[in-house]
Amino acid sequence: MQGETPDSLLALHAAGYREVRDRAGAGRFLDVGCGLGDESVGFTSPERFVVGVDYDAETAAAAQANHRSDGLRTECADGTRLGLCSASFDTVCSSHLIEHFTDPRHHVSEVARVLGPDGTAFFLTPNEPADFENPYHVYLFDAASLRQMLESHFASVEILGLEGNEKVLADFAKRRAMAERLLRLDPFGLRHKLPRKAFVWLHATGRRVAYRFTNTDQTGGASGITEADLFTGPEDEITHQTLVLFAVCRKPLT
Repeated sequence: MQGETPDSLLALHAAGYREVRDRAGAGRFLDVGCGLGDESVGFTSPERFVVGVDYDAETAAAAQANHRSDGLRTECADGTRLGLCSASFDTVCSSHLIEHFTDPRHHVSEVARVLGPDGTAFFLTPNEPADFENPYHVYLFDAASLRQMLESHFASVEILGLEGNEKVLADFAKRRAMAERLLRLDPFGLRHKLPRKAFVWLHATGRRVAYRFTNTDQTGGASGITEADLFTGPEDEITHQTLVLFAVCRKPLT
């Protein structure tokens, strides 16, 4: 939400894409779940042909209209049925997408299918112990379960943690405390008994209100938090405070 999303959350996503950029090679690059393409366009270069895919047709069209001159091409497709040729990309990025599928195996299988034999796929997803309640996140992973899922489709899987410094962790702790205070307004968990559409609407509305009236020191750069405050660490140092899991996958099993 423009001007209302916390700096730490924006920095988290930007840092994830930075880590992909630092590891991505030349050739054909696919960003699955590209949204408006504002991060996808950062991968364009004379050495890369970049394609973004989004499930929503209007969003995919807007991304192309906004960034076509920068070299971004977009398609409308389901992340579980990409409609792209097998082994047609050198790099595939799936950032904060896998947690939105009720059965992520189909998404992982499609990423492996379109990745070339010498290519690299990147998956970024919230670390389950650190995630807030979010009705859009329907399948959460810890490091072990993510590795198990990915190793069924790739011969080589490296799991890293996207970590925050003390300033970032304090910001997330403050936001978590605020969320817990709001959830105490529903001590019997009645929100979970609502129809899914109603639950999603309630969550989205509540988040907008919370962001607007309680995050004045956490948005618009006021917090001072940027992507420079986040970094990757090895799998054996992942803890319940690790914010995001960052997986680097090679050698697709197809």
